[in-house]
Amino acid sequence: MQYHALSLSKHGYDVTFVGFFDTKPHQDVLREEKIRIVPITEVKGVRVGPKILTYVTKVIIQCLQLLRVLLRMEIQSHILMQNPPGLPSIAVAWLVSVLRGNRFVIDWHNYGYTIMALSHGQRHPVVRLAKWYEHFFGPLATHNLCVTNAMKDDLQKNWGIKATTLYDRPASIFRETPLKLQHELFMRLAKTYPQFQSNTSEEAEVERTVFSVCDLTNDSVTLRAERPALLLSSTSWTEDEDFSILLKALEEYEGFIKGGASLPALVCVITGKGPQKEYYRKLIDSLHLEHVKICTPWLEAEDYPVLLGSADLGVCLHKSSSGLDLPMKVVDMFGCCLPVCAINFNCLHELVKHEENGLIFKDSQELAEQLKSLLSEFPSSEGRLGVFRKNLRTSRGQRWDDNWDQNVLPLIAAP
Repeated sequence: MQYHALSLSKHGYDVTFVGFFDTKPHQDVLREEKIRIVPITEVKGVRVGPKILTYVTKVIIQCLQLLRVLLRMEIQSHILMQNPPGLPSIAVAWLVSVLRGNRFVIDWHNYGYTIMALSHGQRHPVVRLAKWYEHFFGPLATHNLCVTNAMKDDLQKNWGIKATTLYDRPASIFRETPLKLQHELFMRLAKTYPQFQSNTSEEAEVERTVFSVCDLTNDSVTLRAERPALLLSSTSWTEDEDFSILLKALEEYEGFIKGGASLPALVCVITGKGPQKEYYRKLIDSLHLEHVKICTPWLEAEDYPVLLGSADLGVCLHKSSSGLDLPMKVVDMFGCCLPVCAINFNCLHELVKHEENGLIFKDSQELAEQLKSLLSEFPSSEGRLGVFRKNLRTSRGQRWDDNWDQNVLPLIAAP
């Protein structure tokens, strides 16, 4: 939604950006004069009694909070919202649109009820209610956007909704990172995370990280020939991503090295925060790996694209709960020309082209073999990993701005 807000502001629209403020928005959003941020607080609900009471009270309070915020602001021409999360925001946004004469636009990134089904099961009453809710209120929007052609077809066939496919595209901030910026980020991270710290003795006029060396006499930066490979994944630590697959693959990779395979050491960085992070951190702490180091930082919005553009390989464990959405993290990785190993699901082929810009795997064993194959010639750029990166450089598609101008601006600007 930050990209939508920036695109609208670039075309002269005044934007009121409503959302939870527990995560700091990107600096471009904060600096834009035409964007006014209205934070809302995350509601916990009643903390005593059965879970259903907690959930119901949470929804009611959120509904009243959002209704109050939307009705108090100046009249807008459009209300644009992302789904999920859509409970209760779809109903509230639709009601406000009716009362105030706004046009209502939903950007469908998935179906909320399918995410709920991951933890409760398809037949749970709350899941069935959520499915009815989305099916009832979804078609009431003036316009609909969605992230894949598969979702467009499903919305038309099963929901009676005509949607415009707006593929997620990387913003211009996602690009390969110059060596100087890589080193500066590695130095900042090394202050907190020992995985980035150099294991060699310090020299007076040389600055080192485990990946890079900076000669302070002329400010030149080089990558260390004996550096580990930088493996990157990002997550919201939810049920639709099983990180035990990656951890098992890393254990197998460790076994390859101990068995005599000529492979580089790995630093695996998993960024993000979410409900299952502590669970996986305990699993990570229980591993005893000598050649694989894992850290789980939370990065500022400005540092995340810099780290993506510095990595050697990305890993995506997103399995769409609906089988109809695509992982934005892979879009951003491709914007940085970063090849990806991604777990397979129904419409992944709309984004990841196997053996062209990355590889698709089905389980931890296959992922481990792919890591072994792709990193066997590291740090040379002549192997398969280098070929994938070259393919990404030569096949760059539209960036977000052009894609948005082509597909969304006509809907917004229409009389």
